[in-house]
Amino acid sequence: MTTKQPAISITRRLEFDSGHRIPNHDGQCRHLHGHRYAIEVTLTGEVADHPGKADDGMVLDFGDIKRLTNQYVVELWDHAFLVAKEDEGLVAFLATLPNHKTVIMEHVPTVENLANAAFAILQPVFSKAFSGRLELSSIRLYETPNCWADIHSA
Repeated sequence: MTTKQPAISITRRLEFDSGHRIPNHDGQCRHLHGHRYAIEVTLTGEVADHPGKADDGMVLDFGDIKRLTNQYVVELWDHAFLVAKEDEGLVAFLATLPNHKTVIMEHVPTVENLANAAFAILQPVFSKAFSGRLELSSIRLYETPNCWADIHSA
């Protein structure tokens, strides 16, 4: 009789810089500004029991988390200005800047909405890449060292 291993969660942290504004905010955040964001991607799965293989004893190689998160989120958002599509004046202004890296978001780019967007992007990526054997269980997105949003799988 074999016993099923408990699931283990692993987390990889990556950092990127982006600008944004919260157009209807009643404080400083209504102005154009930037942050050094940090994203923590947590996956849950079983530890591989593959003696003699590179992934033996791992849920997943941390390098795979880095590669996919960079490809689908970090490289797109790093050194970009994240702007809500509803912020029409700013969208129009940014379009006048030659070769400017602008990402037009469906929602106001609060840390909560960015965490939600990152989760929506990465959930199918990790599920497809590893045949559903891993679950993207959470994302933590830091806007500053003291302020962050967490999103968890349902």
